[in-house]
Formats: sequence, C-alpha cells, structure tokens
Amino acid sequence: MIRSEFIEQLRDPAAFLWMTGIEDTFITEPWPATGRTLDEYELTLHYSKWREDFALIKELGVSHARYGIPWHRINSAPNRWDWQFADETLGHMLEVGVEPIVDLVHYGLPRWIEGAYTNSDFPKFMAEYAGRAAERFKGRIHFWTPLNEPRVTAWYCGKLGWWPPHRRGWRGFLEVMTGVCKGIVMASKALREVDPENLCVHVDATDLYESSDPTLAEEVTRRQEIVFLALDLVSGRVNESHSLWNWLLKNGFKAADLEWFLANAIDLEIVGINLYPLFSQKILKRSPHLRIKMPYAGGEIVERLAKMYYERYDTPIFVSETASLGSVKRRSQWLRESIDSTRRAREKGIPLVGYTWWPLFALVTWAYRQGTHPPAYYIKQMGLWYLKADGEDLLRVATPLVDEFKHLVASRSIRVGDVLTNKRRENAAIREHGELIIER
Repeated sequence: MIRSEFIEQLRDPAAFLWMTGIEDTFITEPWPATGRTLDEYELTLHYSKWREDFALIKELGVSHARYGIPWHRINSAPNRWDWQFADETLGHMLEVGVEPIVDLVHYGLPRWIEGAYTNSDFPKFMAEYAGRAAERFKGRIHFWTPLNEPRVTAWYCGKLGWWPPHRRGWRGFLEVMTGVCKGIVMASKALREVDPENLCVHVDATDLYESSDPTLAEEVTRRQEIVFLALDLVSGRVNESHSLWNWLLKNGFKAADLEWFLANAIDLEIVGINLYPLFSQKILKRSPHLRIKMPYAGGEIVERLAKMYYERYDTPIFVSETASLGSVKRRSQWLRESIDSTRRAREKGIPLVGYTWWPLFALVTWAYRQGTHPPAYYIKQMGLWYLKADGEDLLRVATPLVDEFKHLVASRSIRVGDVLTNKRRENAAIREHGELIIER
C-alpha cells in the first residue's frame, strides 16, 4: 500500500517534502564541429564520486531525491542490458535512507534509436526500458519520472534542432512532442503493470508568459497553453474544445494521434514544475519583430504558477527544480523568496507539497557540447555545493547555503505552513469580518 499511503500522506495539510537532485542531462550524439557529447555525470565526475555525492544528499536530511539513470549506458545496443551502475547507485541511495525519484529519461537516448523521439518504435522502446527498470527494483523503488521536461525536449530536439533528431519549427516541435508523450504514456503504464504500487511523478519545465502589448494577447495565450501541452496530451485533455486544437492540426499534429491520446489517457497523480528566476518569466514584445525577454523573476512566480497548475490539474504540485545562478547571497535570497512564496501558496489552499533545490552541486552548462574550452570553463555555480577544479579533480565545496537548506529541512513543514482546508479558509474569512467561530 506504499503508493496509496503516499498519496494519502500528501493530502495531509502539513505534508511537505524537502528534496534535492543531481543534474543528469545526457546528450549522446556528438556535436559535429567539436565531437563532444554532453554527459553531466561524466563532466562532474559523478560516475566516480557518486558515493561522496550521496553522502552530501544524506547530510541535508532530505527524505527523497530526484536521480537519473543513464539509459544510454544501461541499454547501449538493442537487446543489450547492463544494470550495474543503476544497481550500485540506487541500491546505495536506499541503504543510506533516501528514497529516489528515478528519472528514466533526461533528454538523451541511446544512439541506436534512429530518429530519436520520432522513431515510430520509440514509445515501445521506452516502455520496455521502464518495464525492465520496474522489474529490477520491484518492491524497493516506487517513484518514477518517465521523462523529465517533455516540452524542453521537444523544443531543443524539434523546434531548435540542436539535439537529435534535429527537427526545426513548430511542425518539428509537435512531431517530437508526439513521440515524447506517447513514450511517457506507455512507460507509465508499463511501470504500473509491473507493480501497481508504482507512482509516476510527471515533471515538466514551466514558464509564465505576459505582455503589456494588447496586440500580443493571443500569442501570450497560445504560448502559455503550449507550456501545458505535454501534460494535457498524456492526461487526455486535448480534444476539439481545447484552445490549441486548431493550431495543432494546422501545424501538422495528426488527428489520429490526438485520438490516440484521448483513448490512452493516464492520471496525473502528482506534478512537478521546474522553474528558475532566470528563465521562467517570459515577457513578449515587438521591436519590431516578436521578442521574448526573461527578466529575473521575484519569488511570487512560485505561487502564481502553482495556482495555475493546481486549477488546471487538481492534483498535488511540487517544485521539482529551482535554483539561482550567481553569488551565494543571490542564491540565498532566491531560496528565502521562493520558500516564502511556497508558504503563501499553501496558506491559500494550494497543495504545493514539496520543494527541490536543483542541482545539489554546480553543473556544466549545455554550451560545453558546442564549445572548445575545458569543462571547468562551463561550470555554473547554481548548487548548494561549489564545484572547484583541482587538477583533474572536481572538489565539492560547501557554501553557506548548505546549512541554510539543512535548517529548512530540519524544520519540516514549519517554515512552509499548512495547506488550508476549506473549513479553515471559511473561518479565516469570518475572522476578517470580526466574528469568532470554533474550528472543528
């Protein structure tokens, strides 16, 4: 009853999960001009330092951690499976008392899948991978993210064409989105078929689109709806009444595929939103052509986005990634502002049930793959720990954020308050008018 008990726990007004995670982007195809791939575990030396890194997670006192396993290494060729790294890492994480939420796909795929997400067999390959992982860890791991950030995957693989299969434009975006979302649906079903106790944690990047130009209102609305598209597709919400229906058909989305999603819809039991103050606020302007600016967002963006997701999906929400770039002071300010915003959302009755500082330590930016400088040049200090180059080594150096985050975790739900129940909200409203009511 682990799954049902966990869901029930999330309904407790005081329920809250503190989490962290290790950046695990895998782009397996070399960039033609440099020959470089992008494997964050390799670049940050996590493959050799994972025991040390898990000790850092344990030090924080968190109960759960988002953690990816490298499909391209586990399944390096058709019908070839090597689970050693996943066995060792996930087994050790469980041994130290941290429950993993396993990322099965974090952008990159095994290179043998020709056409990547547009391969007609991709959903089948992903379902097989998910099913084998579920069998491997049956009874020990129950929390899975089938595919991290489907919208960003479709953007970089299908709209910009930087990652395989290198499609471009909105038609490419939707072609990749179709394969990605079918893979999520089939993987989710495979996970539950192996073990009904498995729970799928659906995670996507989020943005808040706005504009002061009234002539851009329609474009703002469309962009905001695209933010929700992946979750809408997998949960069977895209039908003829959906605001994007005509736009989807106009840009090449097949009616048969839309019908497939309606027939194979899955439940969204918990939704994770990835947001960053540097990227998640989008302001549309004309100057003279359409431009998108990204001002540094204030903490209120957390409650605004959480409200939008809860009203749309009526399910528990958690911040599955957030951090800020720059000095420790700036990152600390974002931690405080975003936690305050989390508390305000919960006090308004939004079941915002968790918070994840991501990454645990610094990451190597995606520009490394196209660049020519050494890996250390591309390190971005967004974590609780610095990465500091020391010859061929990368040291994990604690910042003051470590103690600050540990204090938050130790306080459990105190710093983020409770989710207000309907009765308590009614009582609060009555008190505002000077009347007293006894809570039951």
